[in-house]
Amino acid sequence: MAPTETTRPQAPPRQHRAPHSASARPTRTAPAAPSHPGGRVSVAVYAGDLILHAGVVQQLRQRPEVELLDESDAERAQASLVVVDVVDDSTVQLLHRLQRNTATRTGLVVGFFESGTLQTMIECGVAAVLRRAEADQDRLVHLVTAMANGEGVLPGDLLGKLLDHVSSLQRTVLDPRGLTLSTLTTREADMLKLVSEGFDTAEIALKTSYSERTVKNVLHEVATRLQLRNRAHAVGYAMRNGLI
Repeated sequence: MAPTETTRPQAPPRQHRAPHSASARPTRTAPAAPSHPGGRVSVAVYAGDLILHAGVVQQLRQRPEVELLDESDAERAQASLVVVDVVDDSTVQLLHRLQRNTATRTGLVVGFFESGTLQTMIECGVAAVLRRAEADQDRLVHLVTAMANGEGVLPGDLLGKLLDHVSSLQRTVLDPRGLTLSTLTTREADMLKLVSEGFDTAEIALKTSYSERTVKNVLHEVATRLQLRNRAHAVGYAMRNGLI
C-alpha cells in the first residue's frame, strides 16, 4: 500500500487590531505584496472606532491600487486617511500631528460637519474630504489616489463654502491692509504689471501717484524678498505664478 499522505494543520489567520480612537495608531496589516508596474498608493488608516476602521480597511484592502501600511511604516504613507463621526478635539490633535509629516497628505472621511469644521480643516492642512454616507470603495480609492497625485477633493457644497470663506477673508481682512492672498501686495502687483507693459520708473510713478523713489524701493523689495535677479525676472516670476 502507498503511504498515507499527511496534511499539516493550517495556522489560524493572523488577527489585526484596529485603533479605538482617532488618535490611535494606524491599522496593522500583513506586509503588502510588491507594487504592480503602475505603482500603488501607500495608505495609513486612522479611525474613531473599531467599526469605522474595519469598514474602511475592508474596502481598501480589496483594491490593487492601494498598499495598506503596517503601523511601523505609517510615517512613509503617501496618504493618511482619518475616519471619524465628527471633528472633535482628539481628531484635531491627530490632524495637527499628521500635518507635521510633509511626506504624507491627509484626507478626512467624516459623518457630520459641525459649524466651524471647514476652518478647522483648513488650519489642519486637510487635502481631501469625503462624507461617510458617500464613502464607497471607488470614492475611497479616488480620494487617496487624488491626494497622492497632489490634488484636492471636496464635496460641491463645501467647495462653495470654501470659496465664500476665501472671498470674505480677502474682503474683510486683506483688502483693508492692501494685501492679497498671493506673495505680493496690491501695490506690488500693480507696479509689476506696469513693468510688464513696458513702463519705466518715471511713468509708473506718474500712473500710480507715487514718487520715483517709492517705485524703486517697492520693486527692489519684491526682487529681494523673492530672490529675483532683475525686473524682467520679477515679471516672469509673477506671470508664471499667476500673481499679475
